[in-house]
This record gives sequence, structure tokens and C-alpha cells, in this order.
Amino acid sequence: MSATRKLSHGLRFALDLGPLILFFGVLTATKNIFAATAVFMAGVAVSLSVGFMRERRLSPMPAITAIIVFVFGGLTLYLHNDVFIKIKPTIIYLIFAAILAGGLMTGRTFIKYLFEHAFQLDETGWRSLTWRWTIFFLVMAIANEIVWRNFSAEAWAGYKLFGALPATFLYAIAQTPLVLKHKIEQDEATAD
Repeated sequence: MSATRKLSHGLRFALDLGPLILFFGVLTATKNIFAATAVFMAGVAVSLSVGFMRERRLSPMPAITAIIVFVFGGLTLYLHNDVFIKIKPTIIYLIFAAILAGGLMTGRTFIKYLFEHAFQLDETGWRSLTWRWTIFFLVMAIANEIVWRNFSAEAWAGYKLFGALPATFLYAIAQTPLVLKHKIEQDEATAD
């Protein structure tokens, strides 16, 4: 039995991005969204398996995303209807927004569980960060709907890889001033 190991940032990035790159590559090469969907689903399964074998646990966001990929990808293939795979990002964004907003309404900041290993914030910081990501996910859901409904499947796949993904990274980086403003130093965090 191998010991539990934390995934390196590079491996986590490759596991998260790999299936999307495969999807885009197959769709671009074959112009067949159904073949691309099958490859995407296989890539997600491999990614999830490698992550589980290394960490001996499933991280919540990749697990939720994988379930939605399998459901909507399966519907795409079974019904031979590409709408299901195209609305998958919208559904994922809306679920994440609903979880974050629902947590705030019940006095919990679920985003804290995802990021507390990276940094500690005061409660105002966690609430602000949660609201910001909730709004971001709603905007991304709307953007996905606009793109898939008005452009080709190849353009939509390109948007996901070269638009939505960089937008998410840039948005995360743009939160740095908020994080720095509300950051609790390690001594202060352990004193509580």
C-alpha cells in the first residue's frame, strides 16, 4: 500500500487541464464533438484516478466536476445530442455559485475549506472572497451560454480552453489585494 502524497501544483494543473486539452485537440482534429466527448470523459476518469491514487482521497471540486462530466457526457453520447456537453460548464458554474451563496446564507463560507491550507483570512475576507467567486461563477455561466448558443462547437471549445480557463486564473490573481488586506498572520491564526 503506497503512502498518501499531496499532488504537486504541476501535476494538479496537468490533471485538471489535460482532459480539456484532449477534448479541444480531438474536436479540432476530427470536427466530431461526440468523439471529443468520449475522449474527454476518459481523460477525466484517468485524471480522477491518478489524483485518488496519489492522495488517497477525492477532492470535492474535481469529484463534483467528474460526476457532471460523466452525466452530461453520457447523455451527449447516448442521445447523440451535443447540447448536453455544451451546457455542462453552465451547470458546474451554477452549482458552485449556489453552494457558495447557500453557504453565505446559512452563515458558512465554504470557500474557506478550499483555500484555508493556502492562506488564513479574517471572516470579512472570507465572506468577501466568497461573494466575489459567487458572482464570477454566475458571469461565467452566462458567458458559456452566450458562446455555445452563438458560435460553432470548435469556437466554443476554444473559448473554454483559451478564454474561460485564463479568465479563471486571472480572476484568482486579481483577488490578491483582497487576500492581502484580510490575511491573518500565522501567529494570530494559531492564537485563536
